[in-house]
Amino acid sequence: MLKFTYTETSFHLDRLAQSLEELVAARVIVAMRVGQSLCVEPITASFLLPADLPGLHYLETEMPREGSDTISVCAADAEYVEVSLRGTWLAADGETAEGVFVTALCDRTEFFLLKCWQEAQACASFVKEAGD
Repeated sequence: MLKFTYTETSFHLDRLAQSLEELVAARVIVAMRVGQSLCVEPITASFLLPADLPGLHYLETEMPREGSDTISVCAADAEYVEVSLRGTWLAADGETAEGVFVTALCDRTEFFLLKCWQEAQACASFVKEAGD
């Protein structure tokens, strides 16, 4: 399972061995015990990756195994592709931009998606350091 943690300014991606059902159940229990509301809803999330990532080809070869409604990658512009995923949104309410998005894909697809995101982060860090 992939877990995207969205904050006010960015997001972080983790790959978890835990199932989607286990994560949601644990979050519901914590929210209930602390008296906090929790919104859990099916949703589509999207993010951008540089179009020239070397690992992007491997991700695209795995996508047919997932089905057309689970993951898609399409050109956003000349420099970026948009990755869209079906999954579950967990947040304090349905209108906030801060929360957790989780999705379950085939192991290989999750692996290549995580690798592409890590490559993009490394490239962004390098560009930032070079500009300083």
